Amino acid sequence: MVPAYNERDNLAPLLAEIAAALVGAVRSYEVIVVDDASTDGTLEMLKSLRAQYPQLHIISFERNAGQTAAFAAGFRAATAPVVVTLDADLQNDPADIPKLIAKLHETGATAVAGYRAARKDTGWKRLQSRIANGVRNRLNGEVIRDTGCSLKAFQTDAVRALPLFSGMHRFLPTLIKMNGGTVTEIAVGHRPRKHGVTKYGMWNRAWRSLVDAFAVRWMQRRALRYRVREEE
Repeated sequence: MVPAYNERDNLAPLLAEIAAALVGAVRSYEVIVVDDASTDGTLEMLKSLRAQYPQLHIISFERNAGQTAAFAAGFRAATAPVVVTLDADLQNDPADIPKLIAKLHETGATAVAGYRAARKDTGWKRLQSRIANGVRNRLNGEVIRDTGCSLKAFQTDAVRALPLFSGMHRFLPTLIKMNGGTVTEIAVGHRPRKHGVTKYGMWNRAWRSLVDAFAVRWMQRRALRYRVREEE
């Protein structure tokens, strides 16, 4: 499942790489791309690629709604028991997808979170991510190494049941745990961006992470926790 906002030039190579990674690795698959009301011709490019990739399922928003909304729409549309998320900017390597799925089956976990072992970003961007990860983990009592990495695998039913609000895509592993699920991590590749521009800056990496982390902390403290001893 791929959220896309103004990623026209990345879509053809992305779909080709996904096909190359999954042919022979899984019996069947679908690629759900959610166009978040792009203005650069992303939707038109997706429609032109559908004849070449019949597995492509396109969802297009009427107006820009953000990455969490794109994830939510993709989760609802998914029909397979496992859903894998990745960015459309080609910085996530689709060749890692079979590895995540295998880890999910081997461990029986609810989710597998990828972490970028060797990031191909600028030092400034790595610093921003380090600060944002630290803020989220400190406030939410977490140890997730790379919450900003979109390359993750989930049991579809579990992730579809999560309460999602704006900004919550950064906290999917924490929300999984709050719902009684388990999360494991695995190292994944990372590549420099070739086309398009990043959608995140210091404002939405650090400040918004702080605001959203407090919201998740509130949810953690007020989550219902009980076990039924007996029912007649």
